[in-house]
Amino acid sequence: MIMKNIAIVGATGAVGTKILEKLVERNFPMQSVKLLASARSAGTEIKVGDQTYIVEETVPESFESVDIAFFSAGGSVSQKFAKEAVARGAIVIDNTSAFRMDPETPLVVPEVNPHTLQKHQGIIANPNCSTIQMVAALQPIREKFGLKRIIVSTYQAVSGAGAEAIDELQEQSRQFSDRKNIEAAILPSASAEKHYPIAFNAIPQIDMFGEAGYTLEEWKMMNETKKIFGDDSIAVSATCVRLPVVSGHSESVYIEVEKEGVTVEDLHQAMAGAPGVTLQDDPSTQFYPMPLFAEDEDDVFVGRVRKDPNEAKGFHMWIVSDNLLKGAALNSVQIAEKLLER
Repeated sequence: MIMKNIAIVGATGAVGTKILEKLVERNFPMQSVKLLASARSAGTEIKVGDQTYIVEETVPESFESVDIAFFSAGGSVSQKFAKEAVARGAIVIDNTSAFRMDPETPLVVPEVNPHTLQKHQGIIANPNCSTIQMVAALQPIREKFGLKRIIVSTYQAVSGAGAEAIDELQEQSRQFSDRKNIEAAILPSASAEKHYPIAFNAIPQIDMFGEAGYTLEEWKMMNETKKIFGDDSIAVSATCVRLPVVSGHSESVYIEVEKEGVTVEDLHQAMAGAPGVTLQDDPSTQFYPMPLFAEDEDDVFVGRVRKDPNEAKGFHMWIVSDNLLKGAALNSVQIAEKLLER
């Protein structure tokens, strides 16, 4: 196998670190690895296994001789440097929202739409974390029974808002126990006018509000789902909520299939053999997915599958996954693996 020169932009962040760990863990054929970040992070040492890497400042020349560049440093950084990397011969796998809805950029979940990789023009987009786990779980159902409607409510971990949000949750928890005034500066969105405590709370806002009263996170889920499935006819609606959970996004998902006579057992059978999906569904033994136990696990976990009592083709389910892994780093590495296969 041909060895590849790799660059990771945003290498000091939670996702960047996980990308490096997954590349090493999965024995990706790497000839060299270049860790890139902002100027203030240059010189930072990152150790994975027995290897220590030194972080460099991201500049256009950083991408000379790079074959695959993973980007996870924010949309503005991707906008600034992704095309610079492509111009120097690299294929970019971007973890931000910068190119997701660009019609020329494939938006890829390898278990769902790997065929779109052949259309890339140098940049491949990694979908939103909450979208990835949902479409991965629903793909085997869609293939066998069709999908005409999805209504999803998410319960998202603070790690999706970055390391500062994790720190804020931990500090607020201490402040609450000491009965101090709880200070908030990060959530629901760092750029918002108001900030609310996340400790012992639930915030029904992720990102800023956009059109029709939906947040940008909700619009991402709705638009990205249709693009990944390649089907604009699917009715998709989302409500996204932040919970005081460190890692692992949870989702309550209602679907309506197209075929008649589908049963819960049919859905179980469809998902049981799906790549990257693990069924945990036995109410009699209280066996169902939870984010605490999904942390550091690669799969998407599905449980609480049940028939809607009022809609013949309607079903409910509970989907959980580690948002930093399948929702970001792992999916990116799997995209790179698919590129090598092709």
